[in-house]
Amino acid sequence: MQLVVARIGRAHGIKGEVTVEVRTDEPESRLAPGAVLATDPASVGPLTIATGRVHSGRLLLRFEGVGDRTGAEALRNTLLIADVDPEEMPEDEDEYYDHQLIDLDVVTEDGTEVGRITEISHLPSQDLFIVERPDGSEVLIPFVEEIVSEIDLDEQRAVITPPPGLIDDRAEIASARDDASEASARDEDEGV
Repeated sequence: MQLVVARIGRAHGIKGEVTVEVRTDEPESRLAPGAVLATDPASVGPLTIATGRVHSGRLLLRFEGVGDRTGAEALRNTLLIADVDPEEMPEDEDEYYDHQLIDLDVVTEDGTEVGRITEISHLPSQDLFIVERPDGSEVLIPFVEEIVSEIDLDEQRAVITPPPGLIDDRAEIASARDDASEASARDEDEGV
């Protein structure tokens, strides 16, 4: 099975280094020197990591055969793909690979069907489940502990506790301003 582990960003310096947007929880093993990675587009790779280092909080990689800024810039927006055994599990029990989550049924804690996970969107601040509802519409569910209370791979389901308005359009919006306007309207009706 192939997993996207990073996306190459812009060139850094003049010696062929590039910034990378890491898309794996295990960069120390997946993006280590000597790792050979497939690419998308395939015509660019495979690429072998020559060196890696962290600079100002960003991972910088240099690939064998890429020794200057021009070569590094040509790799921009290339996806780096690692071959992973489908039976392999992440080290932490609360971590999952995308392929384990795709096609899970999403239900609320009371068993109400929400839909099926069709895609995982990896954003800088959090991951999102893209869930296809039975009517064909989509809903985005933040993959955070406060909302996703359980992932049960044996039962092939994700249990969620959605806040009001996340999966339905009937969110209750209450504010002090609304309460004040209602009180003011009541006072006017009563002649106060």
